[in-house]
Amino acid sequence: MKADITTKLVNEHKLILRMIALLERNARLTAAGNYDNWQFYLDGVDFIRNFSDRFHHAKEEDVLFKALVANGMPAENSPVAAMLMEHDQGRAYVRAMEAAALAILAGEESNLTLLIDNSLAYTELLRGHISKEDDILYPLAERVVKESLREGIIAGYSAAEAKTPTDFAVRYEELVERYENEV
Repeated sequence: MKADITTKLVNEHKLILRMIALLERNARLTAAGNYDNWQFYLDGVDFIRNFSDRFHHAKEEDVLFKALVANGMPAENSPVAAMLMEHDQGRAYVRAMEAAALAILAGEESNLTLLIDNSLAYTELLRGHISKEDDILYPLAERVVKESLREGIIAGYSAAEAKTPTDFAVRYEELVERYENEV
């Protein structure tokens, strides 16, 4: 039986999707004038940068995607290249969200539209991105990655996780739960 190389990533997507749902909900409430907890947006940026990007994307970009290329998938004009491009686009939205939230906190309410637009653009991008990974790329990886590469992928995931504090994932799950319970 082949060692599973994607379930861990799919499970991490579940928490990321919960944060995306919060971003969408709160951006729509902000647009309607019914939500002004600017700290939420900064906490969302922290979640995205640390849990999604440094923790989750590190496993994808530095481990799984490299293994797919080593397994024969082209590095350019390929699903891997498309996923990397979307990661970069997401990072641009997050930078804009952070700048807008900080500006609003400094009294520059004119950044409200920028905050809302980038939050919603990020949620749209990430929902589609995660769907492509969960429904297309990950199943493809499970079918085509050679057994000889699988243990190295799993070890790479463990090495990436070892770079984070032991309560790292729990802390971000609690953050998401706190905002899910905010009404």
